[in-house]
Amino acid sequence: MTISISTHVLDLASGVPAEGVKIELWKLERTEKHLVAYLLTNQDGRVSPQMIEQAGEFQMLFYIGDYFKSRNNQLSEPMFLDKVPIQFGVEMGNRNYHIPLLISPWGYQTYRGS
Repeated sequence: MTISISTHVLDLASGVPAEGVKIELWKLERTEKHLVAYLLTNQDGRVSPQMIEQAGEFQMLFYIGDYFKSRNNQLSEPMFLDKVPIQFGVEMGNRNYHIPLLISPWGYQTYRGS
């Protein structure tokens, strides 16, 4: 059984989808992690769903600092938030995991979407 992992990133500071956010999808093992995919959000703030074959612990690492730096040169260094890691568990019985991320230079929110 394959499982779909997807995301949607929205820029709350500007009120638009976050285009061009770099994302890494990692499979977490006990003492190691393995890169599953390197992703980039499209003009709608989305990426193509990633298909995986096994359950377990995963992490999406969002490079929001790079995103905000490319849009606003007046942010202080170091930025308050640079990378946002979202760790989540995947069960074999569920076929779709959607992890939306709402971002600003000063905070973020996520939840399990549909």
